[in-house]
Amino acid sequence: MIGLWQAAVLGVVEGLTEFLPVSSTGHLKIVEGLLGLDVGDDSIVGFTAVIQMGAIAAVLLYFARDIARLATAWVRGLVSRERRTDPDYSFAWWIVWATIPVVVIGLLAKPLIDGPLASLWVVAASLFAGSAFMWVADRVGSHTRPESDITLTDSVVVGTAQVLALSFPGFSRSGATISTGLLRGLDRVAATRLSFFLSIPALTGAGLYELKEAVGGGVGIGPVAVGTVVSFVVAYATIACLLRYVARHSFDVFVYYRLGVAVLLMGLLVTGAVAA
Repeated sequence: MIGLWQAAVLGVVEGLTEFLPVSSTGHLKIVEGLLGLDVGDDSIVGFTAVIQMGAIAAVLLYFARDIARLATAWVRGLVSRERRTDPDYSFAWWIVWATIPVVVIGLLAKPLIDGPLASLWVVAASLFAGSAFMWVADRVGSHTRPESDITLTDSVVVGTAQVLALSFPGFSRSGATISTGLLRGLDRVAATRLSFFLSIPALTGAGLYELKEAVGGGVGIGPVAVGTVVSFVVAYATIACLLRYVARHSFDVFVYYRLGVAVLLMGLLVTGAVAA
């Protein structure tokens, strides 16, 4: 059972880490372990998925104008052939196509993802692997293509990268998508904004899918509500800060932070301070 104060702590962790390329799932599992919660319990897994809805609500609010523009273009394109030349109509469909791989893998591999791959040892290894991927992508990518240059291929390739984070907690969904965008030549702001747009259907679907398990599995409505609201407030502030940061800086600070967390986690596991 999760208490209200524990839910609030996890809400802060979710809001801070969902969109930063540091792995929200990895951090949540680490903090859950430190709080004495069973990271493999179905209700705990469901709770962490549901409070992502707060972070998604923050994205919806922050990008409300962009989303309204895309949704309007999509609806108009459905009813009018002439409107289908609108780039926003195409981009809206690209987000849909880009989400299909993570949905399919998520449903097919759920027992494995929620079982053996939920180990904190996997989180530690994924933090290392994701850090290396991000470091290479930030240096190899040309950073020359703005958001207006994003194509269907870019969207699908970047969207498919979400499977890495889904399968290996600790890799980071935002880290995987942003890094893949950089490898496609996108600039940091374009890659980050694409990552935000792709997060909306992926995380909303995951949250709705796990809602029954979280509320009906012993967590209760109160903690779920607290965790979700806190994650919303913290995530909104985090989004604004991240977009300002990536416009002027590399992702090195996140790479070094991830490596530090990985080393710390391995130390806690080796000493038995937290259970895998």
